[in-house]
Amino acid sequence: MFGIGTQEIIFIVLILLLFFGGKKIPELMKGLGKGVRSFKEGVKGIENDLNVNAQDNKPEQ
Repeated sequence: MFGIGTQEIIFIVLILLLFFGGKKIPELMKGLGKGVRSFKEGVKGIENDLNVNAQDNKPEQ
């Protein structure tokens, strides 16, 4: 995953624990998940709009 190994992931998690503490991390992850979900929905909506536009502009044979 992006060239990140197990050691790097553990290091990042430890840094997050130091900065935010154990109580804030679930809130951060929940917010991150909502942000990713919103981004995916936006991309999917744009793809749908482009597909509809492409079919509307397709010349009839």
